[in-house]
Amino acid sequence: MLTRFAPSPTGYLHLGHVVNAIYVWGIARARAGDVLLRIEDHDRIRSRPEFEAAILEDLEWLGFATSPRYRQSDQDEVYLRALAALRHTHHVYACDCSRKDIGGERYPGRCRDRHLAETPGRGLRVVMAPGIERFVDGRLGPQEQSPADQCGDLLLRDRDGHWSYQFAVTVDDYRDQVTHVIRGADLLSSTGRQMRLARMLGRAEPPEFLHHPILLNASGEKLSKSSGDSGVRELRAAGVSAEEVIGRAAHAAGLIDRACLMAASDVGTLFD
Repeated sequence: MLTRFAPSPTGYLHLGHVVNAIYVWGIARARAGDVLLRIEDHDRIRSRPEFEAAILEDLEWLGFATSPRYRQSDQDEVYLRALAALRHTHHVYACDCSRKDIGGERYPGRCRDRHLAETPGRGLRVVMAPGIERFVDGRLGPQEQSPADQCGDLLLRDRDGHWSYQFAVTVDDYRDQVTHVIRGADLLSSTGRQMRLARMLGRAEPPEFLHHPILLNASGEKLSKSSGDSGVRELRAAGVSAEEVIGRAAHAAGLIDRACLMAASDVGTLFD
């Protein structure tokens, strides 16, 4: 078993990230698996070195091992090779549409047959054929998704030349032979399109998926990286111990009945 912890260095860690770490390292330890740390800095505009350094420091303080690891920003040649392979078997095309042109989450295929030149300021998409992707989520059970209906033709690289999240993580998980993808339920809708893209890239068997609950703030919104009341660094500064932070996160996620002290080395017991 190989899974991954994949934070984006666009802010500091909060309790929601700790919940993900508990699930990732906990399930890996319960099944004698390994964890790969991947810094998902595909968003070159918002990613910052200081956030990456803080993430690594906070993970070490919490007690979660952070090796081996790599950055997506160092993998450009890997993505270029994957793109070249995809071109041989599927229709990849240039797209000059803005978010305003698209008008929603699903891309309507406006540029599919325009034969635009691949120049700076234009993105790249690949045609998503109709069809259903089926999988059994480790927590939510049987799922069905239609990538073509959800998102239309998938964006591979945006108009600023940045690799898209969907493309980069799919290539990474295939290249690394990740067997289990453990992440928040807010990413459940990405699963079908990533399974489809992985198969288009040549992956015969998709990884297993488990989508765990995400923590919400008092307004019912997903915790943000600017959440001062749940930020790991703020809790550290207030004198809260690593064991208390992990215990709070495990309780907030419904993994234990009441908040208590819990060491990172013990999270595997939650999934025995």
